[in-house]
Amino acid sequence: MDPTVTVRYFAGARAAAGVDTETCAAGTLEELVGAIVAAHGERLERVLTACSFLVDGTQTRDRALVLGPGAVVDVLPPFAGG
Repeated sequence: MDPTVTVRYFAGARAAAGVDTETCAAGTLEELVGAIVAAHGERLERVLTACSFLVDGTQTRDRALVLGPGAVVDVLPPFAGG
């Protein structure tokens, strides 16, 4: 089983990560968060505290969620506007 997932960053998360999209090996959302923080540092870690995640189009904050092979995870910081 291929544990590679696609991570797509939006708004402030994209600015903190410095990339729009990347792939990462992770079995759970918690593992993914640890891997992207290790790759991109403290600035992204701070942004992630306010982020929600879409996993294959379904919103979650459950970091124990198991990621299926080929999953797409969208990192969504709170959006301003009205």
